[in-house]
Amino acid sequence: MAKYLESLDVVFAALSDPSRRAVVQRLGAGPVSVGELARDLPMTLPSFMKHLRVLEDSGLIRTVKTGRVRQCTLERDRFVLIDGWLAEQRRIWEDRTDRLEQFLLETTESTDES
Repeated sequence: MAKYLESLDVVFAALSDPSRRAVVQRLGAGPVSVGELARDLPMTLPSFMKHLRVLEDSGLIRTVKTGRVRQCTLERDRFVLIDGWLAEQRRIWEDRTDRLEQFLLETTESTDES
């Protein structure tokens, strides 16, 4: 469980930056070279490379160098981790709101009977 939460922390930390989220969003359309990705963002290439390293270290993207071009691809399987956590949170909150609804209905019924 601790390893799961640690992995989740790394993924959410990587996605906490708007520039990195923009990269992930762009890669959702398919693989792109580092140069093409960097062109869309207002920062120097060394700064951009730091963002890519964070995304790669988190497992959200993979880069492969072919000749002189480094291609970036989205690691879609990594998003299963996020999806699982969100589904768990959704279940928890749905259960809570269902219990609240039941409580309110019972309270209203008992008040009406008095």
